[in-house]
Amino acid sequence: MNTLSEPEVGGLDPGLSAIMSERHQLIGVAYRLLGSLADAEDVVQETYARWYAMSHEQQEAINRPGAWLTKVASRICLDLLGSARARRESYVGEWIPEPLPGRPEWINERPGDTTVDPAERVTLDESVHMAFLVVLDSMTPAERVAFILHDVFRYSFAEVAQVVGRTPAACRQLASSARRRIRASQAPEAAADRRAGIVREFKRAWEAKDIDALIGLLDPDASAIGDGGGLVLAELRPVEGDGQIARYLVDLVGMAPDLTILERTVNAQAGLTVQQDGVTVAVFAFDVAGDRIAHIWAVRNPEKLRPWTAQTA
Repeated sequence: MNTLSEPEVGGLDPGLSAIMSERHQLIGVAYRLLGSLADAEDVVQETYARWYAMSHEQQEAINRPGAWLTKVASRICLDLLGSARARRESYVGEWIPEPLPGRPEWINERPGDTTVDPAERVTLDESVHMAFLVVLDSMTPAERVAFILHDVFRYSFAEVAQVVGRTPAACRQLASSARRRIRASQAPEAAADRRAGIVREFKRAWEAKDIDALIGLLDPDASAIGDGGGLVLAELRPVEGDGQIARYLVDLVGMAPDLTILERTVNAQAGLTVQQDGVTVAVFAFDVAGDRIAHIWAVRNPEKLRPWTAQTA
C-alpha cells in the first residue's frame, strides 16, 4: 500500500537522515504534479536512486541537497506529464486524480522567497483539494510545474527555469497563465465548517434515499464524474443536473443495500467513502460553492483506492 508516512531514519548518519527527511516534500511535489500517489512514490524512488548513483565527492559538491532532489523529482514529473497525456487517450472513461486520505500533515513548508505577493500563494492544503487538482490537470506540463514549484513550494523563477528549461521570464508567464486558469475555474467557496455540514446533510439524504433532499443540496447545474478505470462499473460520462444525480445515487444504493457510507477527510476536505464488506469501494470528493454542491468526483478504480483499503469504519 502506498502511504505518505516518513520512513524511519533513526540510527542513520546525520547526512543520510537529512537526505531522507526530504521525502515529505518530494512526495508532496510529485503528488501535486502527477495527481497520483503511486506515481509520486515511483518518482521519489527514482530521485533517490539518482542521488546515490553519484560519488561522495559529487554529493558533497551540492550546496543544497534538498533543492537538488526537488529539481530532479520535478524534471522526472515533467517527463511523465508529457507521456501521461498519451496514456489518458486509452484510459477507459473519465480520469480523476487519485484521492488523498487524511490531512497532508506530511508536508513541511519550505522557507524561501518572501517577496512575492501573498495573494499569489496557495496554501499546501488548498493545493491538494480535488477541484484544484482537476484544474491542474487541464494545464500544460510546463504551466503545472512552474505554478506548483513557485506558487506552492516557493521556489524562485530562476530555480523553476532550471527544471522547465526556459527563461525565468518565461516561467513567470507560465505561472501567471496557470493562475488565470485557477481563478477562472473557482467559485466562492463555503467555509470549512459549512462545507462539512453540507456533506453531512448529503450523506444523510443519500442514506435515506431522499431524492428531494439531495436535489436541495445540489446546484441545478451540478455534475458528477466517476472513475472506474475500466476495472469496475462506473459511468463513462459525467452525470449532469441535480435531478439526474440524485436519482442515480439513490438507484446506486438501492442496487447494493449492504453499502456503508462514511464521513472521511478526502484531499484535506470533507468527503465520503463507501464501503462494502469492510472494504472501501469508492471515495467521493465534493466542490461546494455557497450552499450547494457544484461537483462530485467519485473514484472507484481499485488501483487508486489502495491507500484506503486498510481503513475500516
